[in-house]
Amino acid sequence: MKYDVIVVGSGSMGMAAGYYLAKDNKKVLMMDSYDPPHSNGSHHGETRIIRHAYGEGEHYVPFVLRAQELWLELEEKANAHLFMNTGVINIGDPNSPFIQEVQDSSKQHNLPLETLTAKEIYERWPGLQLPDHLIGCVETNSGVLFSERCILAYRTLAEQLGATVKTNTEVKDINIHDNFVRVITDTEVYEAASIIITAGAWSKTLLQKVNIDLPLQTIRKTFSWFRTNSEEYDASTFPAFTINLGDEMYYGFPDIEGAGVKIGRHDGGHPLNIENSTDPFGTYPEDKGDVSRIIECFFPKVDAFQVGKTCIYTNTPDEDFIIDTLPGHSNVAIACGFSGHGFKFSSVVGEVLSQMVTNQEISFDMSPFRLSRFNKEG
Repeated sequence: MKYDVIVVGSGSMGMAAGYYLAKDNKKVLMMDSYDPPHSNGSHHGETRIIRHAYGEGEHYVPFVLRAQELWLELEEKANAHLFMNTGVINIGDPNSPFIQEVQDSSKQHNLPLETLTAKEIYERWPGLQLPDHLIGCVETNSGVLFSERCILAYRTLAEQLGATVKTNTEVKDINIHDNFVRVITDTEVYEAASIIITAGAWSKTLLQKVNIDLPLQTIRKTFSWFRTNSEEYDASTFPAFTINLGDEMYYGFPDIEGAGVKIGRHDGGHPLNIENSTDPFGTYPEDKGDVSRIIECFFPKVDAFQVGKTCIYTNTPDEDFIIDTLPGHSNVAIACGFSGHGFKFSSVVGEVLSQMVTNQEISFDMSPFRLSRFNKEG
């Protein structure tokens, strides 16, 4: 059977792309090695932060603002609770590059941002006790996305619009031709005019099939929940947070629906061969130790550790995304290397990918995300 577009890897970005293509009346096949949403990639664990004043670089701000619009639109169309407006507090030294970038990006894009001292933070949120040298930059319009619900919403709407989702299917090969592509599995061969490859941690291996070798590193990561009996951490009043300590970066969530305070370390982790099984939570002392130390230091009213889980980052050397078309083949779009901060963007990345393979105009500067930055010549 022939399609307009085949999407290989239908997790966060791929499922969104499939929806926008189906919405554009394209005949779409979405393929995945598992059954999304699932726990084998980078989108599980219930929640993700979406923040607008972006410490990773000002060039992300227009992108994330469009993502926010699309999440709210999806929430309405799916009639599902996908976003919680908790606000976000970015904590760090006022001279740190991350905090300065948060402040600069808010000014450049006229985003509401309030800067508080450690004392002011404690007065507002007694459950958060910081050393005097740290500050907090509070953005009130951002908050928390329910990641698995988001993917399920995109999948449900895409299927209602006629998209085909083929799960538990491993792609064995991809053949690229001038005006069509062929995707080969164990049992079937599929053809389409265009293809989108968004395979997460499997991107490096899969892209080698189309002669693209990218400097991607898969990393085993962990996150944990801690029990709290204090209403001060409830999501109705307490924000999601990032904590930048210079050589350590953490992120976390308030107590949502009684689940407890969730926290993970963004940097560090262990290199992972994606062909091997992931070491379970607790294999390394730092799995629990790093976040327990942060909880003990900064969150005096949080109680005992409850549970921890693993996930996977797929990092680029510069931690910027890869979103581009294959050189010489405008009908082949690639999105990968989201480096642990991509989920919040998956709505807009899906929209952009759908525009790429249908030759529509893209209203963002995509130069920071191009494949060409890895060329040794330039």
